[in-house]
Amino acid sequence: MFRKRVSRAETSRANRSWWDGASDWYQAEHGAFLRDDGFIWCPEGLDEADAGLLGEVRGLRILEVGGGAGQCGRWLARQGAEVVSLDLSYRQLQHARRIDQDSPAQLPLVQADAEFLPFAGASFDLACSAFGALPFVADAGAVLAETRRVLRSGGRFVFAVSHPIRWAFPDDPGPRGLTADRSYFDRVPYVEVEDGQVSYVEHHRTLGDWVGLISGAGFTLVALTEPEWPEGHDRDWGGWSPLRGRHIPGTAIFSCVTA
Repeated sequence: MFRKRVSRAETSRANRSWWDGASDWYQAEHGAFLRDDGFIWCPEGLDEADAGLLGEVRGLRILEVGGGAGQCGRWLARQGAEVVSLDLSYRQLQHARRIDQDSPAQLPLVQADAEFLPFAGASFDLACSAFGALPFVADAGAVLAETRRVLRSGGRFVFAVSHPIRWAFPDDPGPRGLTADRSYFDRVPYVEVEDGQVSYVEHHRTLGDWVGLISGAGFTLVALTEPEWPEGHDRDWGGWSPLRGRHIPGTAIFSCVTA
């Protein structure tokens, strides 16, 4: 585990392979918390059913970017939306199909890189992403630009990522994770290597970087949500924990509209 520059292609290859290998563990570990047809935005447990960040979705055509096993997309479909869920990982999409075996309808799924969306322009009313794709791509601006391209005039994109301030702290749910030990402004990606090959990559952008990327893609930022850790929620998720959640934000959710 260290920091190094990696290319766009190397990032995509590594993360596709990592999620294909980790999806069984991920769904076993977090599936019950996410629910088969629930829209949970983040480890803090913010539920779209309560938060309403997307507004009324009935009758809308929605793209879920980095949908994993399609839990969020399945919930949106149950609210009356027409949903397509996209993910880089074939194994994650296999888990979506597993869940659909017990559902009355199958969620439409697409395997693709979010930097190159395989859809016609202006073909969706709304796009959403709950920790999907954006933290794991080398060019987040490309994802935002592609999402803007496929949205109709007046369309919205709401997406959640790790809160940028977390990058100044160790990814530790305990007391060690409360002391900053690196620069918030260090944008060199976090990289894991296996057998000499890059196997996992996350890219850091500051809040200012995100605002600039959003604006540069043709969106207007209308809200930034920083979920607080709720009382009674005692579940750790990696570096997220009740201890850290009481002191620093773990998630940033950007709500954007087409400019």
